[in-house]
Amino acid sequence: QVQLVESGGGLVQAGGSRGLSCAASGRTFSVHRMGWFRQAPGKEREFVAASSWSGGTTSYADSVKGRFTISGDNAKNTVYLQMNGLKPEDTAVYYCAASNWYGATYPVEYAYWGQGTQVTVSS
Repeated sequence: QVQLVESGGGLVQAGGSRGLSCAASGRTFSVHRMGWFRQAPGKEREFVAASSWSGGTTSYADSVKGRFTISGDNAKNTVYLQMNGLKPEDTAVYYCAASNWYGATYPVEYAYWGQGTQVTVSS
């Protein structure tokens, strides 16, 4: 089992920045890809970004490309999501997820999930 704990959510004004962290514990040696997803009220959970532990092989949703950056610290078993240029439509609960598969992108491909952290962007 892998346990994930997110932190860093909160209220931010449009155009501002916010950084999220996700600390992993447990059988982290089995994890090959870390991802961030988000879910807004009344909407399905959607992919935001993903990378390997070292921050390589990154991928981003088109809606956040150029504004969000995912990075990882293998030694700390922590992955980060730096969000810049935030927009009201970025408001959602952000979830950290871990996968045993190198190419994981879709939620169903991630076996482990954090509890989520709320990010609210005011206009």
